[in-house]
Amino acid sequence: VQIVESGGGLVQPGGSLRLSCAASGFTFRNYDMNWYRQAPGKERELVASISSSGGNTKYADFVKGRFTISRDNSKNTVYLQMNSLKFEDTAVYYCNTRIGWTHVWGQGTQVTVSS
Repeated sequence: VQIVESGGGLVQPGGSLRLSCAASGFTFRNYDMNWYRQAPGKERELVASISSSGGNTKYADFVKGRFTISRDNSKNTVYLQMNSLKFEDTAVYYCNTRIGWTHVWGQGTQVTVSS
């Protein structure tokens, strides 16, 4: 079972990034997927979730209207489109799913919003 995030980087305030999360080793289409983030000195927090079919999505209040989670089950990939980025969005972003009682995490991808 493996999750690999990509797409992070340095972006100016107001800019956009699209994160990708490639999954392998499990039947991706059967599992809900999540994006979390962790800023320096802060706890990891849930950003967005998407159901296994992609038909249902949920967002943290602090990203509603700016971020969009989506998935392509034919590619075993989940995405996070981030628009109107703010300084406070700076964090390591992690992709996550839960298989049984086990949480599966990727290594994370750094997003830095700076002018």
